[in-house]
Amino acid sequence: MKIFLIGMPASGKSTLGKRLAKEMLTLFVDLDKEIEKREGKSVQRIFAENGEDYFRQAESKELIEWAGSDKSFVMATGGGTPCFFEGIKVINQSGLSIFLDVPLSTLFSRLGKKTDRPLLNATDIEEKKERLSSLLANRNQYYQQANITVKNADLSKVMTAIRLRK
Repeated sequence: MKIFLIGMPASGKSTLGKRLAKEMLTLFVDLDKEIEKREGKSVQRIFAENGEDYFRQAESKELIEWAGSDKSFVMATGGGTPCFFEGIKVINQSGLSIFLDVPLSTLFSRLGKKTDRPLLNATDIEEKKERLSSLLANRNQYYQQANITVKNADLSKVMTAIRLRK
């Protein structure tokens, strides 16, 4: 089984994904980490040196490879993965997509003063809030295409949703 966790930055995809993979006795894959391995540099550096378009192409290539593999896994996708190069279609055709729907206020408090998110880097708190809100508004149409939506996700809610889906 392939499970793809989708949602905004700081929605808990990596944290929950690791726990879910452990619970399901399967491989955990962090798509951003896989891109970093392939490219030999951090996501932030890829954005800075090559731009977002290059990153999105690398992301799509990595997603397609994993989606087409014979491996079972739980994948934490990047926040934009479903939104580019028909990512949501690739995800839904090859596995189960779960949208971790987390309120904007929670996302903002989790992100705090972090500066490791290239699209959310802002010097001003209000500007960061506005960028986050705008990203969510733009991406929501893709997130809403997930097989399952779990609000305020925790491991038990996600496990229940998966069991009900089987």
